[in-house]
Amino acid sequence: MKFNVKNTIKAICFIAAVMAQVKCSSSSDPVENPPVTPPVTVTNDVDFWLTKGNQSVLLAKQTEVLGFDTRANAYANIEINAAQKYQTIDGFGYTLTGGSVDVINQLNAAKRTALLQELFGSGENSIGVSYLRISIGASDLSATTYTYNDLAVGETDLNLDKFNLEKDKNLIAMLKEILAINPKILILATPWSAPVWMKDNASFKGGKLKAEYYDAYAKYFVKYIQQMKAQGITIDAITPQNEPLHDGNNPSMYMSAADQASFIKNSLGPAFKAANLSVKIIAYDHNCDNPNYPKAILADVDAFPFVDGSAFHLYAGDISALTNVYNSYPTKNVYFTEQWTSSDGHFDGDLKWHLRNVIIGSMRNYSKNALEWNLANNQNFGPNTDGGCTMCKGAITITSSDSFQRNVAYYIIAHASKFVPMGSTRIESNSGGNLQNVAFITPSGSKVLIVENDGSATETFNIKFNGKWVTTSLEAGSVGTYTWK
Repeated sequence: MKFNVKNTIKAICFIAAVMAQVKCSSSSDPVENPPVTPPVTVTNDVDFWLTKGNQSVLLAKQTEVLGFDTRANAYANIEINAAQKYQTIDGFGYTLTGGSVDVINQLNAAKRTALLQELFGSGENSIGVSYLRISIGASDLSATTYTYNDLAVGETDLNLDKFNLEKDKNLIAMLKEILAINPKILILATPWSAPVWMKDNASFKGGKLKAEYYDAYAKYFVKYIQQMKAQGITIDAITPQNEPLHDGNNPSMYMSAADQASFIKNSLGPAFKAANLSVKIIAYDHNCDNPNYPKAILADVDAFPFVDGSAFHLYAGDISALTNVYNSYPTKNVYFTEQWTSSDGHFDGDLKWHLRNVIIGSMRNYSKNALEWNLANNQNFGPNTDGGCTMCKGAITITSSDSFQRNVAYYIIAHASKFVPMGSTRIESNSGGNLQNVAFITPSGSKVLIVENDGSATETFNIKFNGKWVTTSLEAGSVGTYTWK
């Protein structure tokens, strides 16, 4: 028999391959290379916008690829459930004070237009502010104190024949420009004081509204709403009094819960009804430490039908007060209408606290909006009235006729307003540990998740939705907004 070297080598290799589960070959007859597993192609499914507490990143869209996957890992999940829906959202924004208008008007025409577009527009470079609070007459961040019916000492004007919006002509002009940019923006109007001739101390600071002038003051609100409407400005809602339990500001006015209930049920509500006004009446508008104030008004069977809901600030108390009131009166809305950042505050601390409480906290406690305080001021934190706030830092500081600075309140609101438009709905997301969060579905069907790392170290986590997840991380004190279809 003829010995075939080639066949013998192949046989030996075959036996060795079977035994060792490896492939071998002779140089004269190579075998095929093993198949190569193709790399996994990950497409970006989630857009991610980031702000860091150290200000090295400010509302910047990240380039990392975040693709939904099902490969298991050991990280914690933030799980989103779009089927579980809560309150619809009216918007996010600021108070456009008289002082804000004054300083924004100091910008040159091009810079002023650019700022208004950035704040209220809907483009890529805008933050989409969708809700404004304004003062009825002066606030403490106006240059001077005034109302729309200021009279000489001893005079009265029960028919409000001398009512005039002239002192807010610049505010009205700016509101018209803003409405041209965003016609759907909602406006809440709040007085800091009634005309002094209606008050028991005849002063802008403190004092109470005399019961004999309840009807005249109700007419004051009606005239205000009607004359603003004649200017093309629709007032969506009012509160009867800013911070009714704080009478040390200038201007200010004390109004107890019993007095506010009486004013609403006997004068303001009936006056709105007689004038066929659909403007919402929102009670309280003060701190979370006294939920019994709005509950007392809602408990009044005659005031109840006229009241849309209650408004809150958080200079005292806990944000859970909103849920306290909501659970007691679930057919009535709750709103978060003011929180300031201080001139001596720090960006990192304010970013964490306000995201945790004002944005995430208010939303998780059923609020329909979230508003920071003053939109803009100058480098001296003015203008303000004599006795008004001297440490209130605006979202914007106007530094010259050609420049402005974006402060922490700008980013606090922008992380929500840019991505969560009016008409969005809060949806379920689990929250615990350091990763404070809230989720929404927008009218177009996009999902939005806002996350704040409240801890002291970087946190890596999964965003889980419909059985898949993306893995991401946030440094301590950072906030991320994640969006996907």
